[in-house]
Amino acid sequence: MQNVQDYQREFIAYLEGFSKDREPANLYDPVNYILKLGGKRLRPVLTLMASEIYNCDYKKALDAALSIEVFHNFSLVHDDIMDDAPLRRGKETVHEKWDINTGILSGDAMLIMAYQLFENYDAVTFQALAKLFSKTALEVCEGQQYDIDFETRDDVTIAEYLKMIEYKTAVLVGAAMQMGAIVANASLEDQEGIYNFGKNLGIAFQLQDDYLDAFGDPKTFGKQVGGDIIENKKTYLYLKAIEFLSEKDKIQLQHLFGINPTDATDKITDVKQFFLSSGSADATKKEIEKYTNKAFEVLDSLNISADKKAVLKTFGKELMNRNV
Repeated sequence: MQNVQDYQREFIAYLEGFSKDREPANLYDPVNYILKLGGKRLRPVLTLMASEIYNCDYKKALDAALSIEVFHNFSLVHDDIMDDAPLRRGKETVHEKWDINTGILSGDAMLIMAYQLFENYDAVTFQALAKLFSKTALEVCEGQQYDIDFETRDDVTIAEYLKMIEYKTAVLVGAAMQMGAIVANASLEDQEGIYNFGKNLGIAFQLQDDYLDAFGDPKTFGKQVGGDIIENKKTYLYLKAIEFLSEKDKIQLQHLFGINPTDATDKITDVKQFFLSSGSADATKKEIEKYTNKAFEVLDSLNISADKKAVLKTFGKELMNRNV
């Protein structure tokens, strides 16, 4: 098997060929811009890795991997519009660099382009990929809507939050792995197993992303630190703080999540202090570890060799340390 860096290099080279100049430029330039902004390329790497896990030439999975990456970036373009986010991977978001209408239309084009890539496979593989993709894409939309709804609710539960991040983020990680298994003609049992590994790893990844949104280094995080706090998002950090805080402090935290100051610097500082003092920050780190371990437990049920299980476990550990 290849290592992660080899998969990344191969995928980026393939992406370069895909990101060509097209007309009209005002539609396709933003597509090329967001696709070339970088990132970990986590999902396409998982697609390539999964195909090779099940004894397929990973190059056959490049179109499936590219489809996942194009769809993921489409969702980011639209998410950034909804969140009014100024930065993505440390650079201007598409709607900031161009405008909102361009972001919407170029994002729509990306969704169609993601589906087109399945046309490069035989009919049976095409159908399996498209069926999984459609299910996953709709779940991602559902997760995004839950996320938006939670901003104006004061009664969000931990269970609801975990369901939201499962749909918004984790199912796409699971689907990325299952797509690799589909291209490799793996059994349905194997496809389901590798999907569940990816889904649990995806939940851990999103919990860590939420943690880093509050406590990450802006130089390496690539997004606006404190963005979730500014947007009043009921993340695991917030929900655990509400659970742990005294009644007085809980009311103060709820007040902070009900205001939208022009300068949010003090708000971010005060909220982070509540996350730390309540024990919420530590509880979030424990939950990240819990879902990472759940992903590793799934490895035991996979019909693959011990050395391939070790590769997946190493990848999971590196991902949780943000080394990829």
